[in-house]
Amino acid sequence: MASMAVQLLGFFLGLLGLVGSVVATVLPHWRRTAYVGSNIISATAYMKGLWMECVWHSTGIYQCEVHSSMLALPPDLQAARALMLLSCLTSTLAALVSSAGMKCTRCARGSSIKHALAISGGVCFLSAGMLCLITVCWTTNDVLLDFYNPILPEGMKYEIGMAVYLGYVSACFSLMGGAVLCLNCEGRPRNPLHLPRHRHPCPPLVFNTINTPAPPSYPPAALSWNYSPSRTSLSSNGYRLNDYV
Repeated sequence: MASMAVQLLGFFLGLLGLVGSVVATVLPHWRRTAYVGSNIISATAYMKGLWMECVWHSTGIYQCEVHSSMLALPPDLQAARALMLLSCLTSTLAALVSSAGMKCTRCARGSSIKHALAISGGVCFLSAGMLCLITVCWTTNDVLLDFYNPILPEGMKYEIGMAVYLGYVSACFSLMGGAVLCLNCEGRPRNPLHLPRHRHPCPPLVFNTINTPAPPSYPPAALSWNYSPSRTSLSSNGYRLNDYV
């Protein structure tokens, strides 16, 4: 029962990582305007995401524009797109496989591949968490390099957005869920050929009385094996040999 509860904990942690990765991929808050220098007071704020760029006005109006051409995007943005999509797909696959391999489900119950499915789901969660973590770390590194670049104008500097922090949290959830699923699975059952054999008592012998011929019957005289009685046997019957000699 405790093992089943730990498996459920790992599955729900991975599921939270999946939801967080999807939300972080869709949100445009990967980079936001840095309020430094002359740009500290501004009526507009710019945000960049993997799929669109948005402008926020002080009046509360949002204006977003989707990236029109994928080939015109910088290579780091294309790589971030691909990695986050792979992370979401791997997390989805991990959720499906691990749900089939958990003890609380009826799928493949009693089969030797059930524990292998749970381990495979945990490995997929670990892979998805690593892909998401690589993407957000890469984006953080690019933002920090541009922010501390003295040549870059202050109006073109950005800070880390909310979606990046959400990506860190989602990656941690996926890694923890995958680790719990992998560490909680039991080993493979032993080969039944190596199990100790219990010896069953042998059944009693049953003679076939139908086809077995009956033993021959002999008269009483034939059973006396023609031997002379000894003195001891005669005296034991109340007769003495001296009475007849």
